[in-house]
Amino acid sequence: MSDADINFYFDPVCPFAWMTSKWVRQVMGQRNYAVEWRFISLRLINSHIDYASHFPPEYEAGHTAGLRLLRVAARIRAEHGPAAVGAFYAACGEHIFESAPVADDGDPALDRRGTRDFAELILASAGLPAELTAALDDPALDEVIQSESDEALALTGRDVGTPIIHFEPPTGVAFFGPVISRLPSDGEAVQLWDHVVGLAGFAGFAELKRSLRERPQLPALGVPAEEAGVQEDWHGGSRRTTR
Repeated sequence: MSDADINFYFDPVCPFAWMTSKWVRQVMGQRNYAVEWRFISLRLINSHIDYASHFPPEYEAGHTAGLRLLRVAARIRAEHGPAAVGAFYAACGEHIFESAPVADDGDPALDRRGTRDFAELILASAGLPAELTAALDDPALDEVIQSESDEALALTGRDVGTPIIHFEPPTGVAFFGPVISRLPSDGEAVQLWDHVVGLAGFAGFAELKRSLRERPQLPALGVPAEEAGVQEDWHGGSRRTTR
């Protein structure tokens, strides 16, 4: 059972999870909070869906890359402890989202984020051994990832995406989000946190939602920090092409 103040469930290829995690780290720097970084795999929770008919063409490869990186994260936690997962996730975000967009090679079935070379870069940035890349191809690790994905959805219901934050586990409430597209200032970060915790603290509160989202202010998505991204309709928590 977690001793953390917050359990944060993430998939490393989700840009909205990354933006929210950056905000949570801002708050951690100003408040005495402990966070446990836990797993939710977009590939596993969508395993019952036909990707070809329901998602844009690049989604299946992207979600599979996220699962492969989560396998590495699961091995890291088993061998190096929970704190190392936080360092690994931070390195994932820096390499995936905080750099200029990578040119599309035209093949939606390929995603460099799930490759051994890319994982080695992340591990080196996190100060972790390169041999952990062996976990990329170890489906035996999917059991723990599936278990934590199920755990997260049991807390919120299934019509959600990533991230999921569980406040004051194991008995506190959990929510999908908050989904943010702009990183707040340090002062705004704490104010936003207090508002979210206030909502979470009311036992009868269930949902506050809109499906229009700005594209996050991330270099990899071509949105500089001084600009607002174009709005897109993420109905159902994703850009699924059919319901």
